[in-house]
Amino acid sequence: MDPIAELRSVSKDTDFFIGIDSDGCVFDSMEIKQKECFCPNFIKHYGLQVVSKYAREVWEFVNLYSKTRGCNRFLAVICSLDLLRHRREVKVRNADIPQLPQLRAWIEEESKLGNPALKAKVDATGDAELEMIYAWSIDNNARVTDMVHGLPPFPGVADFLAAVQGKADAIVVSQTPLEALVREWEENKIDHLIKMIAGQEHGTKTEHLKYAASDRYDAEKILMIGDAPGDCKAAKGNDTMFFPIVPGREEESWERLNAEGLERFFNGTFAGEYQAQLLAAFDEALPEMPPWQS
Repeated sequence: MDPIAELRSVSKDTDFFIGIDSDGCVFDSMEIKQKECFCPNFIKHYGLQVVSKYAREVWEFVNLYSKTRGCNRFLAVICSLDLLRHRREVKVRNADIPQLPQLRAWIEEESKLGNPALKAKVDATGDAELEMIYAWSIDNNARVTDMVHGLPPFPGVADFLAAVQGKADAIVVSQTPLEALVREWEENKIDHLIKMIAGQEHGTKTEHLKYAASDRYDAEKILMIGDAPGDCKAAKGNDTMFFPIVPGREEESWERLNAEGLERFFNGTFAGEYQAQLLAAFDEALPEMPPWQS
């Protein structure tokens, strides 16, 4: 089924809609995926061995400890390489940092930044640069499948999912590949508690909310839950509510959502001052400037 049609086909059985991010939000999986899977492959495939220490610092800053946390993997490559290229330590080592013009061009033209769309582009063009990037992305998935398993949801997630049954239509809104999402939700036997799992193959998170909810529910009755600025951006892009699962304070965040946030969402007192307080605290939690530039 076409991704947009699939999002639009989610049944509307209540007056409320909730989109839930997965990595770092429902599951404590961001650290192991980024540090043990993505980062080693970033150094290997992009030839960054000579500056591996700084490549690791940059990759972790971009993907875990800054306002770009949780961004699409292909956007993360561009952002990380650009930051790395301008580091003093990298310049003095005369390291050759890839520019990746073909990846930049593909990102500009493609909204569904996932492996299927990239594979189609590689098949159509035979471009060596894009073929290398596709190999990196496939290798990431293989490492995640091999490494990441047995991770339960954060405390409070199960209570939340039980509490919204029959009250809100809930789906997963993520930029993780669909295969990994399905495996993790099925492994923990919570996949039956949501109506759909939307991954990177379905487009951006903003598009997930747009096609599944925006023209079907009142804006104040749509809630996005996430741990990254991209989740907040998706909510703002659809003029909906956002509840942050603050990195490093995940258990506390889920406890607060269960104790007060969910009730406010359902009784119409979420918007306004309460939402503003949540957004302000979330904005302060992740820096924009890397520590080596401060």
